[in-house]
Amino acid sequence: MKHIEQIYTNCLAQGSYFIESNGEAAVIDPLRETFPYIERANERGVKIKYIFETHFHADFVSGHLDLAKKTGATIVYGPTAETQFEKHTAIDGEQFSIGDLSIKALHTPGHTPESTTYLLFDERGQERAIFTGDTLFIGDVGRPDLAQKASDLTKEDLAGWLFDSLRNKIMTLPDDIIIYPAHGAGSSCGKNMSSETSDTLGNQKKTNYALRADMSKSEFIDEVTADLMPPPQYFAKNAALNKKGYSSIDDAMSQGLRPLSPADIRAIQDDSSVIILDVRVRGHFVKGFIPGSLFIGLDGSFAPWVGALITDIKQKIALVIEPGREEEAVRRLARVGYDNAIGFLKGGFDSWKEAGYTVDKINSIDVSHFTNTFPDEHGRGDIEVIDVRNPNEFDTSHIVDAISLPLDFFNTTDFAETIAKDKRYYVHCRSGFRSTIASSLLYKQGYTNLTNVIGKFDTIKESEIGIEGSCPSLLIEQAIKS
Repeated sequence: MKHIEQIYTNCLAQGSYFIESNGEAAVIDPLRETFPYIERANERGVKIKYIFETHFHADFVSGHLDLAKKTGATIVYGPTAETQFEKHTAIDGEQFSIGDLSIKALHTPGHTPESTTYLLFDERGQERAIFTGDTLFIGDVGRPDLAQKASDLTKEDLAGWLFDSLRNKIMTLPDDIIIYPAHGAGSSCGKNMSSETSDTLGNQKKTNYALRADMSKSEFIDEVTADLMPPPQYFAKNAALNKKGYSSIDDAMSQGLRPLSPADIRAIQDDSSVIILDVRVRGHFVKGFIPGSLFIGLDGSFAPWVGALITDIKQKIALVIEPGREEEAVRRLARVGYDNAIGFLKGGFDSWKEAGYTVDKINSIDVSHFTNTFPDEHGRGDIEVIDVRNPNEFDTSHIVDAISLPLDFFNTTDFAETIAKDKRYYVHCRSGFRSTIASSLLYKQGYTNLTNVIGKFDTIKESEIGIEGSCPSLLIEQAIKS
């Protein structure tokens, strides 16, 4: 009997894999938490034999160390991977048996020097699937600028390696082989990934720009390295943890699940070493929040935004969350290496209000109300618009004279150089999620004269408010999900 399962995590747009045959199993690119894999192994009565890592992940902390400790499985990395923990370094072409199946390591450098693709053979020795990590996505390839800087290699050098890896190691495989990548749409590890999470190699040869048969190496390098936004600041820190090691997620969970009373939270409000992180749904946050808290909703792209905006990965964090979701919040922080949650507000935000403590509120309006009441360009006075979408979205279509302050770069922005505290600002994004995060950050910085606009940017485009940009009709296709 054989079993291949993709375990996909939407928050990280990440796919890990559980492969089982005849009493043995392998896991590829596991999440930080170990229970999805141990539970599957127990349910199916198999032993996890190998943990295959395709590369040093930058966008999440992998679960290889904890999973190996709990199961006795061997951690496998590809050639050139150097770590500070015990693992097996595969030789290019080395094969590993899992029951009646076998997996062959194909060194495919380019996304990173150690990047390795794992080729799965069935019980008859037929090539069936490739687990490509960040070497090959559906519709895209891995960006070549995220490797840990251990040499003078440039992104152009790595892009050249990636071209060779794709042409010499992957594109020579049978067209009916199934591609299982490490990420899909929404990940920052590529530029144009599909929302599909698997495909045949033959179809990708027809549809993936990077696999064009007539593409020269120089053309490939130019296209793959063009228009790369700076990676989130936490990427390098996560890659280092995956390479050097980290503490057990069990310790992070135990510490983060300590209940804190309203008085405990009040006592740390003025403590600059602790961030009060409100992860409730947006609709609840905008109705009132603890003064000084930061909003990043658990129901959005939570972990990536935490990693992008909280610059200290060792930051102490006190959580405000709906009762019953505490474990989920702490676990998702740990996925990106934020292991220092100190606890959560017991009873949720209602307990804070019941204790009689001060509540803050940022004025929030529906986008329809905004389009019906916002002055035209001749009558704004001291009213300004802040657009927190990414630069590509802004360039495509934006409100005339809007200020571009991409949320992606808030941690490096000197707001005093761009916006004034004595002016009124409307803050918007594509849907209202990013604008609510941005409003909470600006509010913490003393910009309290804010109106947060919640709703679709399409509604603004369709209104009589002035819009400019290079190609407004392409906004929906080019926009990154808020």
